[in-house]
This record gives sequence, C-alpha cells and structure tokens, in this order.
Amino acid sequence: MRIVSVTEPGGPENLIIAEAKPPFAAPGEVLVAVHAAGVNRADLLQRQGFYPPPPGASDVIGLEVAGTIVELGEGVSGWAIGDECVALLAGGGYAEYVNVPSGQAIRPPKGIDLISAGGLIEVAATVLSNFDHVHLKAGETVLIHGGTGGIGTFAIQYAKAIGARVLTTAGSAEKLAFCRDLGADVALDYHDDWVAGVADATAGKGADVILDVIGAKYLESNVASLAPDGRLVVIGLQGGRKATLDLNALLVKRALVTATSLRGRPSAQKAAIAAAVAERVWPLVAAGAIKPAPETRFPLAEVAQAHAHLASGQNIGKVILTL
Repeated sequence: MRIVSVTEPGGPENLIIAEAKPPFAAPGEVLVAVHAAGVNRADLLQRQGFYPPPPGASDVIGLEVAGTIVELGEGVSGWAIGDECVALLAGGGYAEYVNVPSGQAIRPPKGIDLISAGGLIEVAATVLSNFDHVHLKAGETVLIHGGTGGIGTFAIQYAKAIGARVLTTAGSAEKLAFCRDLGADVALDYHDDWVAGVADATAGKGADVILDVIGAKYLESNVASLAPDGRLVVIGLQGGRKATLDLNALLVKRALVTATSLRGRPSAQKAAIAAAVAERVWPLVAAGAIKPAPETRFPLAEVAQAHAHLASGQNIGKVILTL
C-alpha cells in the first residue's frame, strides 16, 4: 500500500510517498480502506520531530480518517465489511489502509459526504471532550483562540449550539468576518489588544472558559482574561511550551488552568469520546446546527503542499488528503 513517509525531521519537502505492507485487523480492531485523512497541526509537529507517536502506535502520520471497513478482527460486533466509518487514530492515517480499535470508529454524520467526514472526527472529539472537561454550559462566555482553524470553526458552532456566548480571535478582517458568520458574538483581531477586547465584551468580568491552541505565549493574557471561577484549557502549543504563571492571579479568581491531549489517551477513553460524538454531536451536524468548515483538499501525492498550506497561516477551515 502507499503511505506517507518522513525522510528525516524537517520541512514539508521531507514528506514522500512510499510503499509498506498493509496492516491487518487484530482482535477487537477493524481495517479501514482510507478515502480521506484529515491534516492537523499535530501532524506538522510530528513531521518536524516534535510530537512522536505514543508507544505501540504507527509511525505514519495521521490522526483521523474516513473510509470503508474491509476486514473485521476477532470479537468485533456492530460492523460489517463495506460499512462507511470515520475513525480516531493515534497514528497511521496517511496511508491507503489503517487498523483501528473498533470503538474508535463510528459512522459518519448523516448528510455529510465521506471525504468531508474525514476532517470532522478529530475536531469534534477534541472540542467535545475539552468543553466537557471544563464543564462549559449554556449562558457562559467562552473565548476560542484560532477561530478560523479546524478546531476553532467547529468550537464556535458547537459552543453556540449548546447556548454559550462566543468570543474568538483571528488575524485578518476576512477571518474575523468569517468567525462572525459562523456565529461568534465577538471576533477580536489578535494583532490588537485582545485582552482589552475581552474585558470590553464582558463588562470587565472576563471569559468563563478559554479554549487555547497557543500555549505559553498567551498564558499570562489568558489568565488575565478569565472570569472569577474561570477555566482555561490548553490544547495546543503553537506559541511555545514554557511560561511564567502568577499563582496569585489564579488564587484571587479561584481559576483553573488545565491542559489535555487526545492522542495519547487509552483506547477505552477514546472509544467513550467517539461514542459521545456520535450521540451528542452528529445530530447537530445532521440538523445543520454545525456545518463542516471550508475545506482545501489535496491528493495524497501532494501531501507536502498540504502541510505547507496549513503552516502558511492562510488556511481557513480544514485541510484534507484524498485517496
């Protein structure tokens, strides 16, 4: 089968198409013929050598796919050969076939074509699990950084669907308008003083929840932007890993700072998250309350261009590889 291989850690030019022996469905697994694979920021980090796969996971890049099931492992029920699915992976997605624990595969949302579905499961699982983690609820205000990325576009719509007020950040007039079209109540240019913007938008209270993909660069500003009893959840490190935290700033607000990663979770946890996506998120997608983000599609052979496009900062929505 064809896979994407990394010749050595570095730039997109180090991604090549190679041949590998196809995997098989071990007990409890399904084998998926991949039609589409989502491209995520984590993939760029892995290519650069900064985000190795968890022990036992495939070295091939790729955390989400859509496709059809072609083999059932021993003990698998509820699936049949030929069924369409989307799957949450620890690795292996940039390939013609991938094996995955059956609980990490779910049926695509109704009304969404299979290629588009290949870019939904990772963002849906990330957004749902993190908003559950910090208990975002109706009537609260959430600040979502990176509003035009794959995570951001989904998070804006999901937060609105559950009744939250949404603030977001983006980097151009076009992107700010796009965020508002998605449903964001307030869109702030991150080149400006967005901390003051949050304060103005909340009458000085701050955000009850902040979903952050930046990390160290925004830590101090995020804490300053939290409301009393506010919760900051860090899910990305685009702005670095290390920063200074003023604990007194947390004390006076009774605030929480937490960080999560989806990739390295045990399979049982991923299966539970995938099931929750199918139960609670897919109906919103099927009803049109959450619409797939704009897509930029690249054939597998153009994987280097796909990575370069995502890294450029010009992308809006989701980048998807097609097979």
